[in-house]
Amino acid sequence: MNKIFAALAIIFLVFPSVHAADKIRIGFPDFSAPWVSLAVGQKRGFFQDEGIQTEFIRIRSTVALTALVSGEIDYHTVLGPGVAAAVRGVPVKVVACYTPSTATVLIARPEFKSVQELKGKTIGINSYGGGLELTARLIFKQFGLDPEKDVKFLATGGVESRFIALKQGSTVAILGSPPVDFLGKKMGYVVLARAHELFSYPSSGLIVDAKRVKERPDEIKRMIKAGIRTNRYITQNREGTIPAMIEWMKIEREMAAATYDSVVKTYSDDLSLPEDGLRLLIEEARKNAKLNREVAIDQVADLSLLKEVQREMGNK
Repeated sequence: MNKIFAALAIIFLVFPSVHAADKIRIGFPDFSAPWVSLAVGQKRGFFQDEGIQTEFIRIRSTVALTALVSGEIDYHTVLGPGVAAAVRGVPVKVVACYTPSTATVLIARPEFKSVQELKGKTIGINSYGGGLELTARLIFKQFGLDPEKDVKFLATGGVESRFIALKQGSTVAILGSPPVDFLGKKMGYVVLARAHELFSYPSSGLIVDAKRVKERPDEIKRMIKAGIRTNRYITQNREGTIPAMIEWMKIEREMAAATYDSVVKTYSDDLSLPEDGLRLLIEEARKNAKLNREVAIDQVADLSLLKEVQREMGNK
């Protein structure tokens, strides 16, 4: 086993495919909804139909991008860190997008009826400086609140800890991804906002080493084609997707059904990467890297192969 993987105890999850030809190693961060496309694509045979044998590798994004450039994995699927790496000059490119918006929800104690009523209150998040806090700030801006002055964020850890803080009153609202809305409603809390209804913020997709775009365009196109077929299936087939969610996320059917209903609108049926969402990721990366120069979209993404596949599959 390579030293990178051995040192960091990366967990491998393999779904074997007897009909596939090309073995492709795909990195993903966790068993959550934005990465259900991987499970559905495998279970429904869309990867196999394209001559691809998938090996899914659970790996932290900081390690994954190093592994991507070194050839330890072939694709990674978390867009934010990939864009940030490209902004810093790492030779990686986003080539497609599974989920162009995030399913993050803002839930609050029942006495609050609107986001504006949270002015001056404390809001629970998982940690400071992460994607959830950024999404929270964007949500509050959409409702005319200044996240620097009008609300206070409190990092309380995982979902269970966030609910404990909410119950004890140290926060009046929390943010999280489905099924946090399902769990919150069961506890009597209310959903005040859903990020995907407000703005684009791409979360999952396909990232490759920049050399791969030129060296293996046919393979990338087959990966994209499989992804488009998968996402179309997800958006059009609720009953077929829910069992994959149950298996992938290790949750019961009721929770899986509620999660599907919360996240289905975040999936792109043609893997397009919206420019406004991509620019959000770029600006976040520029800020964190303290870069003053402008960053062009083609520095972080190459969508030429995606557009070819979309045309071939009848997309305008």
